[in-house]
Amino acid sequence: MLFRMSVYILGIVVNFFGVALLIKAALGAGFWTALFVGLEDKFGFTVGIWYGTFQLAFIFLNGWLAKQKPEFRALLPLVLESLVLDFWLEVVFKNMSLAAAPFLIQLITVIISVGFIALGVAIYILPQLPRAPVDQLFLVIAKKFRISLLVSQTAIALTTSTTAFLIGGPVGIGTLVGTAFAGPLIQYFYTKGYPLYYLLHPGYRERFEPIIQ
Repeated sequence: MLFRMSVYILGIVVNFFGVALLIKAALGAGFWTALFVGLEDKFGFTVGIWYGTFQLAFIFLNGWLAKQKPEFRALLPLVLESLVLDFWLEVVFKNMSLAAAPFLIQLITVIISVGFIALGVAIYILPQLPRAPVDQLFLVIAKKFRISLLVSQTAIALTTSTTAFLIGGPVGIGTLVGTAFAGPLIQYFYTKGYPLYYLLHPGYRERFEPIIQ
């Protein structure tokens, strides 16, 4: 369990490092993050607090849509992700902004940040521990309305991005790059990481070490 939790937390830390870096690149954040940044600018509080507030609401929304009890296990990633996101934004990158940097530097930062986001998500889902409510939202909506995951994700992305834009959130190139490339990159990193994760897993090693030797 310690191994799984360590990998889980590592994935969250890496993911939100990428999220924070994408925000600081000043070319547009991911569609959810753009909404939370817009809410921070308009009403105060931190991005992490808005993230946690929406995630908490999604626990009940997902339960209502799925006609089942709210999955309170999702409180674990909710709290962890909110704290880690604010750690990167409010502590590590607090005084950093690339708004005045050359466009090429901003674009390179966007590409790097999307890579870290995808890598973090791929690591974070490997241990199969509770996922954040927002990750479950795509699945619940797709099942509820009998649509594909692609249609569900696209509908949520468009709705969220439009709302973020209307309230002044950072919607731009970074938003488009994240939406277009995060999915394929997550799949790539997950495929490459899956065999390595189980090779390093203590349970796997204890079971197969005699054979390997």
